[in-house]
Amino acid sequence: MTLQELRYLVALADHGHFGKAAAASFISQSTLSTQLKKLEDHLGVSLFDRSLNPVAPTAMGAAVIASARLIIAETAHIQELVRHAHEPMERTVRLGIIPTLGAYYLPHALAVTHKKFPQLRLLLREQTTPHILNDLANGQLDAALLALPIADDQLVTLPLFDEPFLAALPARHALAHRARIKLAELQHDTLLLLEEGHCLRDQALAVCGTQRQLEEVRATSLETLRQMVGMGIGITLLPSLAAQTGSKQAKVRIVPFQSPAPHRRIALVWRKRAPLPETFARLGDALRDHLPGGVHSIAR
Repeated sequence: MTLQELRYLVALADHGHFGKAAAASFISQSTLSTQLKKLEDHLGVSLFDRSLNPVAPTAMGAAVIASARLIIAETAHIQELVRHAHEPMERTVRLGIIPTLGAYYLPHALAVTHKKFPQLRLLLREQTTPHILNDLANGQLDAALLALPIADDQLVTLPLFDEPFLAALPARHALAHRARIKLAELQHDTLLLLEEGHCLRDQALAVCGTQRQLEEVRATSLETLRQMVGMGIGITLLPSLAAQTGSKQAKVRIVPFQSPAPHRRIALVWRKRAPLPETFARLGDALRDHLPGGVHSIAR
């Protein structure tokens, strides 16, 4: 059993098709098929059900593939350690970020990173929290920008800032022209939410409570929510960065809450066993030292 065979194994699992997996691995389809059959013969088990379309792992195959991902990731970590042992800020970092933060925070974060660490290359992947946590666990991501809390004792968490929530109201709403409002004043309004899987959905429910009227149409983005508010369908909560930099709607009013305003805490997280943790600690410190407007620093 070789490392290359494990890479072919993972490629087929990812693509579900021998031809696509072979192309991604820069080999012929026959070579890929031969190498995987050799691996199966060595292990004495069938790793894929070839009768399905797309090809799918067997139960044992799924377990082997999960282990193969970890082995490949650990091998890459060893290579990374050796390559960047003397300068942890001259490397490539695969960074995940949640969609409700990405478009609104990344321009600022990338400018800070490029200025402070010009040799640090960030490969960005925007995903929902469950997908990011899964990719962190299997080594497909090195670090991520997430909203807390995160219940995973295998991750290091470096809080960066607190981001207040603001109320997005239809322009004709009775409270739309108030300077500030109380959260309780919105308890009878229909709350618009993102679809399942977005952590902001859970945060909005935690802030506003679950015993209230919810709109069954669930949006896939903050901009869709903003459009729905403008149509008068309901209200929603927007993180301050999205409220500042997102598209402006004449039919939507953004109103801050009275103190203490609800907020979410944004953090940089990475695996405890990640190589060169100094990279992430220094990146996090730089981001904490150079915050965008509209968010609050956290006491260290």
